[in-house]
Amino acid sequence: MAQLTCHNLALGYEGTEIISDLSFHVSAGDYLCIVGENGSGKSTLMKTLLGLKKPMRGSIETSDGLTRREIGYLPQQTVVQKDFPASVREIVISGFEGQCGLRPFYTREEKRRAAENMEKMGIGDLSRRCYRELSGGQQQRVLLARALCATRKMLLLDEPVAGLDPKVTGDMYRLIERINREDGITIIMISHDIEAALKYATHILHIGDKIFFGTRKQFVESKSGKALMALREVEN
Repeated sequence: MAQLTCHNLALGYEGTEIISDLSFHVSAGDYLCIVGENGSGKSTLMKTLLGLKKPMRGSIETSDGLTRREIGYLPQQTVVQKDFPASVREIVISGFEGQCGLRPFYTREEKRRAAENMEKMGIGDLSRRCYRELSGGQQQRVLLARALCATRKMLLLDEPVAGLDPKVTGDMYRLIERINREDGITIIMISHDIEAALKYATHILHIGDKIFFGTRKQFVESKSGKALMALREVEN
């Protein structure tokens, strides 16, 4: 059974439609990479999945007990966010805020899970450090740990390696793969890195003049996949 299903979505803003007739589904444990050119609507789709924007047409359905509050989200960082004056622990545990309701405190279990997620991301020893004093790679690990506090089912990641050097990028991809493989958390990730998408993803959603959705193998054999890979070879 699909964990999330999109039926004939039309997405856009200010009355302008940028994506039409978009249909795809994600099952528990899938690793979906969303690829396409700048301005094709990838971030608009992610905001719609999170309930931050409404589709112009179509529907989004969830099952497997998944609710919008149980989706972890790692957005692209802004300059202001990178300079946020809070401790690592404070930021990580704030991932539980959506589950607290009117409760003004974190439970013992939430504190335990926050510590566990920091260890899992290799930042347990940084818990008391100020976030803005960390490197870009460390900051992304903090935000990934925070997103994990919000979910045990699905993570949405918007360009999680943007601005990171090659070594840190590789480390981040391996962390995300481990979360998917070992914890069984569904991954939906926007990426410009087609090589990484073909290495790690189980499914590809390509948004452009034509929309493609299918397995990694199907994408490689499709016209959309061959055209995109040919373009990457020319650019390199």
